[in-house]
Amino acid sequence: MNLNSSGTTATVLGVLVEPLDMETTVARIAHYLEARRKGYICLVGVHGIMTARRNPPLARIYAGATMMVPDGMPTVWVGRSQGFSQMQRVAGPDLMLEIFRRKEFAHYSHFFYGGRDGVAEQLRQTMTQRFPWARIAGTLTPPFRDLTTAEEQSLADMLHNVRADILWVGISTPRQERFMMRILPLLDSTLMFGVGAAFDFHTGRIEDAPQWVKSAGLQWLHRLVQDPRRLLWRYLSNNSMFLWHILLQLTGVRSYPPYKTEPRIAGPKEVTDGSVALTEDCAG
Repeated sequence: MNLNSSGTTATVLGVLVEPLDMETTVARIAHYLEARRKGYICLVGVHGIMTARRNPPLARIYAGATMMVPDGMPTVWVGRSQGFSQMQRVAGPDLMLEIFRRKEFAHYSHFFYGGRDGVAEQLRQTMTQRFPWARIAGTLTPPFRDLTTAEEQSLADMLHNVRADILWVGISTPRQERFMMRILPLLDSTLMFGVGAAFDFHTGRIEDAPQWVKSAGLQWLHRLVQDPRRLLWRYLSNNSMFLWHILLQLTGVRSYPPYKTEPRIAGPKEVTDGSVALTEDCAG
């Protein structure tokens, strides 16, 4: 699905976000997997929205996503103000657990791509302990850079050989979105999820926030306390600029037309470094 219609989606500073809740999200994923449809699913919050504003190529990658899931209460609040009262936050780590927990997905195989050295393999151990029926086809810790064309093809061959149905991508925004867009044409029928810091949440490297903190939209503060040196400037700049721009949007002072993309997504040989020169940023 190409998210070029804003009639049934929330518009958050030009980024289209679908008015989903957990049940609707899981049902859509089940449908795509059953249909053997390949694509990439983005979970977007304030960080992704503001990164897309600075980097229009990321916004166009978002527009080409199979699903744009609201991962952040501010995106939910904006959606509800536009009439999508059923919209709820679907956080990447929570969605990951939900997919593993439900027996309807037990016959699908998973591949973990991302994290620092050893994190993906530790995640495999954690998930198989929590969900003994889980089928983990493999793991890979990538270099902290974009893959070369040869490396992308090698990974695609690996995913084909191990018959991975779901690829969990836990690196950074915008690197994980760029990676999913580039490798998509090389895949057979793999559904990819960009889940950012979910690997670190599920291996205990980041402490999860209580539910009331998440519901209040304060998870960013909970994370800031844990890692102030890395996150302080990101949150100060992103959150303040988001509030300013969303005020302009909601009051009608400024319009933010949706970003659009063509239905066909270019392969690695068709995308030059210059055309996707996205700013590197922190994971999660």
